[in-house]
Amino acid sequence: MDMKLITYILTIAQEGGITKAANKLFITQSALDQQLLKLEGELGVQLFYRQRGNLGLTPAGEVYVDYARRILSLQQEAYRKIHDLADQKRGTLSLAFAPERGMEMFANVYPQFYALYPEMNVLPQEMSVKRQIDLLLRDELDLGFLTIKEPSLPDLVCRTLLTEEFVLITPLDHTLAKGAAPKGEPLATVDFASLEGLTFCLMSRASTQREILDPLFAAHNIRPNIFLETASNRTNVAMVQNRMCCSIVPYYYARNNPNVACFRLSGRPTWNLVACHRRNRYLPMAAEDFVELARRYFEGETNDIPV
Repeated sequence: MDMKLITYILTIAQEGGITKAANKLFITQSALDQQLLKLEGELGVQLFYRQRGNLGLTPAGEVYVDYARRILSLQQEAYRKIHDLADQKRGTLSLAFAPERGMEMFANVYPQFYALYPEMNVLPQEMSVKRQIDLLLRDELDLGFLTIKEPSLPDLVCRTLLTEEFVLITPLDHTLAKGAAPKGEPLATVDFASLEGLTFCLMSRASTQREILDPLFAAHNIRPNIFLETASNRTNVAMVQNRMCCSIVPYYYARNNPNVACFRLSGRPTWNLVACHRRNRYLPMAAEDFVELARRYFEGETNDIPV
């Protein structure tokens, strides 16, 4: 297989049409269409169904794309091993982070990484946990930094960088707030069952946090009164600070915040912030070093609840 042609076909499959693929590849539509027709002529089968300008993979196309991805992945892996053996410290590293704190980590870590790898082309992206897992499994992402309940996923290697508790936060004038511990002392614990009747601002139902919190509500026969669902923990905190509701957030977002009352939850629900990559795939030294820098960053953050 010709590597350039492989890239062409994979891009067509990804974009779902000649026009978008040609624009992404910076070649003319006619040139790309001729390349596709030539390959289909050599194979004697169609790789794409053509319907009103949209292209969908035929069964033969699915086979071609599957093997093409494997070949491209093997080529990239070979280049990375060679670069590491030669200590060349160059290449491409694709990274993805969950919104908010993931990008905060990248902003702090990247200057250190750049000092080690000034010629490395780094491709950072912000995306959901589910999207990261999908791209990792398809070998379209080198490293994902995500938060999950258990630090293990099928076909992925997960390295725990931080295990963190969820906490309840309330407005300072809330009836529960008078039971909060003074600053610097161990947090007071609130029984989960006592959350009945509170009004909450929580992360959206599709979030990893809700996958952890919703079963806890259900286990205590609580149907939370949800005022707002959002994609931002910082929004949750702001809503509480403005005395509009209560919330449950990772301790990272509530620590050292004098404008909310903070409580540990009974049962101490947690999640894990992990660095993930595809199992049985060569991870270049640059990726290993980035993971180590990220680990040091989170280790330096004071995320432990006072005990």
